[in-house]
Amino acid sequence: MRQMSRGAVALILALFSAAPVLSAEGRLTVELNKFEQDEGGGCRAFFLFRNQTGLTLEGFEMSLAVLNTQGVIDRLLSIDAAPLPAARTTLKLFEIPETACGDISEILLHDIPSCRPQNEAETDCFALIDLDSKTSAALVK
Repeated sequence: MRQMSRGAVALILALFSAAPVLSAEGRLTVELNKFEQDEGGGCRAFFLFRNQTGLTLEGFEMSLAVLNTQGVIDRLLSIDAAPLPAARTTLKLFEIPETACGDISEILLHDIPSCRPQNEAETDCFALIDLDSKTSAALVK
């Protein structure tokens, strides 16, 4: 019985050591780099994703709340930014329909429904995300 429990412990340790781990030292920086007003009254948001996690993310989705100049949630957006190659900066463009860029005071990252390293299971990477904004609107979590 005692050898069986040691074997079980060894098996569990082997499984954990083989599982992908997003390094606490490696970060994924999401930067709201630029807004551009489109002709239809919407706003284009340019995001830069700097993936220093050490793993290519084949799945990465963010749920965002867009707040107006009064601090009230104007709309919720779900954006799919995948794939995000390891050790690269990736530019992604997202449309915020029926919203003037000047009417956005803040964008809140309230959830990450998908963060999946290549060929691996979903993982929680919320704590590894750093946010930055070069626009007049704050990007916060």
